[in-house]
Amino acid sequence: MNADPPGLDLARLADHLQKEGLTAGPLTAELIVGGKSNLTYVVRDATRTYVVRRPPLGHVLATAHDMGREHRVMSALQDTPVPVPRTYHLCLDPEVIGAPFYVMEHVEGGQPPLTPALARELVGVLAALHSITPDDVGLGDFGRPEGFLQRQVSRWKRQLDASRSREVPGIDDLYERLARDVPVSGEPAIVHGDFKLGNTLIAGGRVRAVLDWEMSTIGDPLTDLALFLLYGEVTALDNGTPDQAPDGRETVARYAEASGRDLSRLGWYVGLACFKLAVIAEGIHFRYTQGLTVGGGFAEVGAQVAPLVARGLMEV
Repeated sequence: MNADPPGLDLARLADHLQKEGLTAGPLTAELIVGGKSNLTYVVRDATRTYVVRRPPLGHVLATAHDMGREHRVMSALQDTPVPVPRTYHLCLDPEVIGAPFYVMEHVEGGQPPLTPALARELVGVLAALHSITPDDVGLGDFGRPEGFLQRQVSRWKRQLDASRSREVPGIDDLYERLARDVPVSGEPAIVHGDFKLGNTLIAGGRVRAVLDWEMSTIGDPLTDLALFLLYGEVTALDNGTPDQAPDGRETVARYAEASGRDLSRLGWYVGLACFKLAVIAEGIHFRYTQGLTVGGGFAEVGAQVAPLVARGLMEV
């Protein structure tokens, strides 16, 4: 048995999974690097390979909220047009490895450059997700769609206020414009919350799995579309390096045709996506200035805030 990776007691995990009939004998594991939220491991016995997800190290909440949420939505989406890994086991007992965790299928794939063809594939999957009636897959109580957009605007304003370390011209103006002209949402849908190339596995030009569902809920699906569009424009935001930049108008047209939704207020949603990502980037910049980040690439994040704010102000 190899050395335990951070956050995973392999002996205790092996004992638990063997009792569940999932593995036999010693386990090996490796931490998949690159994630910024929940921790992901590839775990193997002599014949089988699984993926294990657990909360970040230092997770102080004595709940399995994130793990149960991810496991529930992926379990619900199996055998739908949205490709997700099969889920095999959810353990809410933190005594086994020190935190709640779940076990899912290991799906082969990667993240190639974002091309127009791949953007079309991705937006087709997004429209398929938004076409699923939550009640039909047992997710009717998965979120609170009433007041969803108002809560999003307020949430990111609170996040901004908690991470202010410098003057950011225009960001309060962007918030005020968003807050005073919130659209009326259409039919609620399952919302991924962070849909982008970086949260999928691709093989042969097709989406083999959509991952990272910890922000999923029932809400306004146009928030997903707007964020996906913005990720396609700002490649520094963890959506892969474009081989040939996708045409946002084509993406919107494809989504409109596939979903039948009213996109007349899409600019507001793009403005919200800009505000959200600007606040996230400003929070990272704040932690960087306080010496609270580990690794490289953080010094440049703060420079993304002003362009995001300017882009948002153009939309709303």
